[in-house]
Amino acid sequence: MRDKSVDVLVAGGGGFIGGHLVGDLLRQGHSVRSVDVKPLHEWYQIHPDAANVVADLSLLEAATQACEGVGQVYNLAADMGGMGFIENNKAACMLSVLASTHVLLAAKQAGVERYFYSSSACVYAAQKQTDPDVTALREEDAYPAEPEDGYGWEKLFSERMCRHFLEDYGFATRVARYHNVYGPHGTWDGGREKAPAAICRKLAVAAVTGREEIEIWGDGEQTRSFMYIDDCVQGSQLILRGDNVEPVNLGSSELVSINQLVDIVEDIAGVRCRRTHDLSAPQGVRGRNSDNTAIQQWYGWEPSITLADGLEKTYRWVYDQVKTHAA
Repeated sequence: MRDKSVDVLVAGGGGFIGGHLVGDLLRQGHSVRSVDVKPLHEWYQIHPDAANVVADLSLLEAATQACEGVGQVYNLAADMGGMGFIENNKAACMLSVLASTHVLLAAKQAGVERYFYSSSACVYAAQKQTDPDVTALREEDAYPAEPEDGYGWEKLFSERMCRHFLEDYGFATRVARYHNVYGPHGTWDGGREKAPAAICRKLAVAAVTGREEIEIWGDGEQTRSFMYIDDCVQGSQLILRGDNVEPVNLGSSELVSINQLVDIVEDIAGVRCRRTHDLSAPQGVRGRNSDNTAIQQWYGWEPSITLADGLEKTYRWVYDQVKTHAA
């Protein structure tokens, strides 16, 4: 990591969002240091033009080395996954606070110009998410605090750390609250996948095997909004460069139920499946949507990719993985 100075550090660059972000930054001509704790063969994408480093950023020494000679930092490093993972791995999710804190501290000490932290819609108060017809969540709805247990508390705490580093040290921190990011080159199997990838996988399996049945977690009436990865990457860079210092939603306001999500992917896959519902499976909050008023006012931003278009790209990629795995 001491070989040369680089424009940008992407912490968590071996992850789903990180891999897409590194690729986009390289296409713009930036020099990028991509750091992740996973062995290289487990990275979602490896970009040969980046300085790819395997290091544990929960350790202050590794975080300090990662931030040396860097102009900007995107901190995406976290141990996380879909609802099945975060409900059953609360301690692991909370331990991400070590990387969140140490990268922030190291970036400040290294004189980094701008620091971006990827927070989550899981910081929002549970009492405001009890109805499928949920009122879209505004940034102020994070308080009084009642976030998702484990993962949400870590994210909210790390948001406050960014705020106080800005207030106490004048360190330029920016925070985005991601709402359900999906797309190709992400987790699609194994327990960490989120709803769009899981449904794409189940319907791809149905298409490949001819067993046209699908299990849905819960009754399928729980609602969410989903943001395609390209919009996430562009929005993150916009927020890093911007002047707003408050946490801001980064997501789609296109609310759908999980049953409707299945409908869309069925149309893309060209199959119709018999549905069963596992009411004992992890479901999370009953409804969650992003109020994009603030990001529209501050940045004039709105997602450019519809759910149907994004799911088609995602399904085609997941289908190829399923078919290859089956072969």
